Amino acid sequence: MMATRDPLRFCVKLLNKTARQIKRSSSTAAAKRAATATHLTDSYVHCAGTTPLVHDTLGDVIDRAAIDYGTNEALVFVHQDLRRTWREVKQEAERLAHGFMALGLEFGDRIGIWGTNVYEWQLTQYAAAKAGLALVNVNQAYQTNELEYCLKKVGVKTLVATDGYKTSDYYDMLTRLLPELTSEGESNVPLTLRSERLPQLRSVVMISQQRRRGVLRFDDLLDSGMESLSGELQRRQAQVNCDDHCSIQFTSGTTGLPKGATLSHHNVVNNTQQVAARLGCDVGGARICMSVPLYHCFGCVIGSVLAPLHGNAMVFPSQTFDAEASLKATEDERCTHLYGTPTMFVDMVNIAKQKRHDLSSVHSGVVAGAPVPFHLMQAMINDLNMRDAVVGYGLTECSPLLTLGFPSDDLEHRCGTVGYPLAHTELKVVDGQGRTAPVGQPGVLCARGYCNFLGYWDDAEKTAETLTPQRWLITGDVAVMNEDGYVKIVGRAKDMVIRGGENIYPTEVEDFLMTHPDVLEASAFGVPDDRMGEELAVWIRLRRPDSVSEHDIRSYCKGRIAHYKVPRYIEFRDDFPKTVTGKIQKFVMRDIMTRELGLCQ
Repeated sequence: MMATRDPLRFCVKLLNKTARQIKRSSSTAAAKRAATATHLTDSYVHCAGTTPLVHDTLGDVIDRAAIDYGTNEALVFVHQDLRRTWREVKQEAERLAHGFMALGLEFGDRIGIWGTNVYEWQLTQYAAAKAGLALVNVNQAYQTNELEYCLKKVGVKTLVATDGYKTSDYYDMLTRLLPELTSEGESNVPLTLRSERLPQLRSVVMISQQRRRGVLRFDDLLDSGMESLSGELQRRQAQVNCDDHCSIQFTSGTTGLPKGATLSHHNVVNNTQQVAARLGCDVGGARICMSVPLYHCFGCVIGSVLAPLHGNAMVFPSQTFDAEASLKATEDERCTHLYGTPTMFVDMVNIAKQKRHDLSSVHSGVVAGAPVPFHLMQAMINDLNMRDAVVGYGLTECSPLLTLGFPSDDLEHRCGTVGYPLAHTELKVVDGQGRTAPVGQPGVLCARGYCNFLGYWDDAEKTAETLTPQRWLITGDVAVMNEDGYVKIVGRAKDMVIRGGENIYPTEVEDFLMTHPDVLEASAFGVPDDRMGEELAVWIRLRRPDSVSEHDIRSYCKGRIAHYKVPRYIEFRDDFPKTVTGKIQKFVMRDIMTRELGLCQ
């Protein structure tokens, strides 16, 4: 027999939903009116905002989520068939924190996490915050040498790892790095490590059902936490200050060895507070499809710190990005928001066009990590139902987002810019002499505010190159600021191509090429040239193979962009080298083209 709906409860629920929608639309509209009221002449803008900063740690945020949203669904890991409420998350995070303390981890110690998107990864982040530990995010694609460098650089004391990533077997890699794991002790007995290569590492915890020599199983550590006294953890958590380091995240290292960007609790909690306000997620009720990796700032800040602030839920479709799994999870779990990079959304849109999934629950989301061409945003709105989708821009050193669009922005602002500064943030664009540039002129983008990181771990020299004495953070990105304060990223300062004295910003060329109806993706970069110094090269991915020729591309460029911006070398490729997060690795493409064309470096 069909259950009878309680009319009073239904009316209250409907009224609450309507109130949330009114609050969301009115607050974001008011914020936008306040933000864009002035017309700038110089490329400097400060967004005062209407949402105040908070003085909380991530541990405080988890505790409050358990009180205010205790029975709300918090985490759904589809591939693990696992669901947790915020109350359950807090309880299990505290059990794990007890386990970490039982391992001998002391206040301020660094704990590494190396793995894919699993519940245990998320639990480790929350437990570390409550126990006063700094979580060190290790790129899931790292190989042995990279792993060794990062663990040694920041002095990781305990490493938590999944079974592996793609073809990489993490335990096998660890035994090659740490032969002590298998050369001492009895089988299945965890060791207190004494390694010459990693002298500060004391223990390894594997997220695995298998029992292996020299390491502790995650589930066993979680169970051991039940025997500890809660009072010890409460005293430890009370020691944590919001300005203490919370997370250490390694940069990509494309121009040298990776650097450990150190973020405070104040950084990550307030960045997500401002993002939530801009998105309208500060009234709760959002269900976020998390296709981005947790080890990256996009996932472990804009996802896993934002969600507990206002009782939103996170849905993880798969361990690593899978477009089909993401859309199926969105349909089954009735997700309202999608997170991803442009590359991820290209794949999701191509599947969504087949109309096999009901995406009617979706209305918004965040795309970041690279420029978003007009046709992709249009497809996200039409095919993924992301009518309120916004583009964000940032970097790890800024915790991570600096700018974000408003859901009410028109397509010109959504695609032509990376949005408006988040509240309590100053931005300026400076010329080659460090002077603030007039609006509309390109220069290096600089930022100042609560979001600026603490510095690079144990690297005062690199920190001083990034943070000025006046606390301006030099992003290294070339930007143009409009008179309304919206920002367009033209490219990286180091990626700018100088051809015969003419400055070429690759992003400008890429944006133009992607207006061609047959071009799905374009990436431009410089290659060496004896006469001109550099020439422009471009890789193009077509919607349909062989639908366009090199001659067609040149003809399309003629008369539409300056002659010196027309690429000298045009290559059609089915795939581009990318990082795990979907960012295109131009330095790899440059090396490939230089070698294939027989050019001298």
